[in-house]
Amino acid sequence: MDNKLQINYKPKELSFLLELLKAKEKINVDSNESMFLKDLDWDHFLELVNHHRCFPLVYTKLKNTEKGLIPSHIIRTLYQEYKKNTFRMLQLTGEMEQVNKLFDEKHIPLLFLKGPPVAYDLFGDISLRISKDLDILVLEKDLGKTDEILLSLGYEKEEIPTVLNEIKWRYHHIEYYHPQKKILIEIHWRLHPRSLKGANFEELWSRKRKSPLTNHRIYFMGREDLLLYLISHGSRHGWFRLRWLKDIDQMVRSNNIDYEQFNLLAIKYRQEHLVGQAFQLANTLLETPLGEEIQKFTVTRRATSLANRVLPYINEIVQLHMDPMPRELAKSYKSYLFSIKTKRQKLMYFIILFYPKPLDEKTVRLPKNLYFLYFLLRPFLLFWRKLKKTVLLK
Repeated sequence: MDNKLQINYKPKELSFLLELLKAKEKINVDSNESMFLKDLDWDHFLELVNHHRCFPLVYTKLKNTEKGLIPSHIIRTLYQEYKKNTFRMLQLTGEMEQVNKLFDEKHIPLLFLKGPPVAYDLFGDISLRISKDLDILVLEKDLGKTDEILLSLGYEKEEIPTVLNEIKWRYHHIEYYHPQKKILIEIHWRLHPRSLKGANFEELWSRKRKSPLTNHRIYFMGREDLLLYLISHGSRHGWFRLRWLKDIDQMVRSNNIDYEQFNLLAIKYRQEHLVGQAFQLANTLLETPLGEEIQKFTVTRRATSLANRVLPYINEIVQLHMDPMPRELAKSYKSYLFSIKTKRQKLMYFIILFYPKPLDEKTVRLPKNLYFLYFLLRPFLLFWRKLKKTVLLK
C-alpha cells in the first residue's frame, strides 16, 4: 500500500507509545534505544498514555523492563492505573451479568456493544482494555421495559430536554447512572446517530456471539459487525484515542475475520471510506497487516484525505468531547464530521437541522398547540442566535 499519510511530525513520546502498542510482548532495548529513553519527557509520555486510554497494555509491556530504563514512578503510576482498571472491569462484569439476568427474566433480548465481552474477545483478558460504562443495544419497542428495570435497580435516567418528545427520533442512546455503584449504562436503540446507516437489531441478533466470559449467557456482536462498528465509532470520534486503533489492530491480527462478509457489510452500509481511513491509520501507525481483500478500501483518495484530517487529533492531546470546545478545534471537528458523511447522510443531516431544538423554545416561547411553527421559525431563530453571538464577540 502506498503510504501517503503525513506522519513525520509526531513527537518522540508518541513514537515510543506507538512502538509499545505494536510490540507483541515486552520491548527489547538496545544501547541506542536506551539513550533515546533517557531523553524522553516521561511526564508527557504518561500524559499521552492516559489520554489514549492504553495504560493497561503499556504497563504489561514495561513492567519487566530492565531496571533503570524506565523511571520507577512511571511504572508505579501505570501499575496503580492498571490495578484500578482491573477492579473496574470486574465490577462492570458483575453488573453486566446481573442486569442481563433480569432482562432475560423479562424476555428482553440484549446485545452488549463494548465493555467486558469485547475486552475478553480482543485480548483474552478483561484487564487489558478500558471501559468506563456498559453499552447495551435493545429493540426500540423494549425501551419502556428497559427503563422500568434500570430504575428499579437504582439507576437514574439522563434528562434530555425536548420540544416535541423527539428523543427516539433525534438520538440513538440514553444514559442511566447508578450513584452508589458509580456505573454508567448507555441504552442504545440504534447503533449510530440517525444520519448514519447501520444494521438493525434483528440483523445483529441473527449474527450474535455468546461470550465465554460469564456463566450466564451474554450476547455480543458477530466479528464482522463488531469490526465495522468499532471502525464507525472511532471514525466519528476522530480517532483521537489510540486505543480505538489498537482494537482494530487486535481484531485483524486475530485472523478470524471473514473479509468477504465484512466487505459486503461495509458496502451495504456505505462505510467503505471509513474502513479505508481506519486501515490506513492502523497500518501506518501500528503496522497492522492488511490482506489484498481489504486494501481496495485504503487506496482511495478519500480514505487518505480522511486519514490525514485526523492525524492532528492523534498527534496532539485534544478532547473532542469537551464542552465548550476551543473555537478553532470545534470548527475543525465539525467540518471533519461533515466530511465523513455520504451524500445521502449529508441530506439527512440538513433535514435534521430544521427539526426544532429546546434552544428554539427558549428563544421564542410559543403555546404547545403552536409548537409546529418552530419548524418554520427555526431558520430565522438560527440566524438570530448567530447574529447575536457575532455582535457579542465584537
